[in-house]
Amino acid sequence: MRILSFNANGLRSAAQKGFFDWFAQQDADVLCVQETKAQAEQLADPALRPSNYKIAFRDATTKKGYSGVGIYSRRAPDAVLTELGWAEFDDEGRYIEMRFGKLSVVSLYLPSGSSGDERQQFKFRCMDWFAPILQKWIDSDRDYVICGDWNIVHTRLDIKNWTSNQKNSGCLPEERAWLDHLFQQQGWVDSYRHLRPAGEDYTWWSQRGAARAKNVGWRIDYQVVSPRLRDRLRGCAIHAEPKFSDHAPYTVDYAAGIGE
Repeated sequence: MRILSFNANGLRSAAQKGFFDWFAQQDADVLCVQETKAQAEQLADPALRPSNYKIAFRDATTKKGYSGVGIYSRRAPDAVLTELGWAEFDDEGRYIEMRFGKLSVVSLYLPSGSSGDERQQFKFRCMDWFAPILQKWIDSDRDYVICGDWNIVHTRLDIKNWTSNQKNSGCLPEERAWLDHLFQQQGWVDSYRHLRPAGEDYTWWSQRGAARAKNVGWRIDYQVVSPRLRDRLRGCAIHAEPKFSDHAPYTVDYAAGIGE
């Protein structure tokens, strides 16, 4: 099973840059997208809706053209969930889940705090609120693949300029400690780091200062999986080229039969 995660930074913009032509060649069973930056009715264009996929979106209701997540699946889901129970988070269009048997695939877009302290404090509140939900998922009888833009790097290997970013949102000690808790105490598995323990690949680059050309990047896009899926991880790839967004698509291959 192949699952692909991609922060499009505007799904219509990515489509115009050829994303869906490229996607058609990837043989993906599931695609999770973040930052659709559109309301669902604006995503009705057939160019954005491959005919062999079941598609669901959760857009932002607080601000049109903002945030937004979606999932494309070859297999019809048993259920689609779009709310976690906190309106301040849900209404920004940051979570959607498809369920297939005992497998849940989530498209997640955690907030960024880079625009200022108010949003950073909201990000911290989201982290505090979301951690118990993640623990509940771990304790359930379901298997989870949580795809998305987590807006946090974890270790020195995940960012080009480690030292100079210690006071910047996305690399703050408190944020990285939160990921430590998820991976070390709760037991969630970072698929990329499991498959590539010494890897130094990035999934996002600033659009300033030729950062992408110089590969001055951050790895903030993950597929985080529940412990039972650790041994089902087979391979992964970050597709830095061609460029469809300031983020790169991230693909993970899983052993057949997950969720059964």
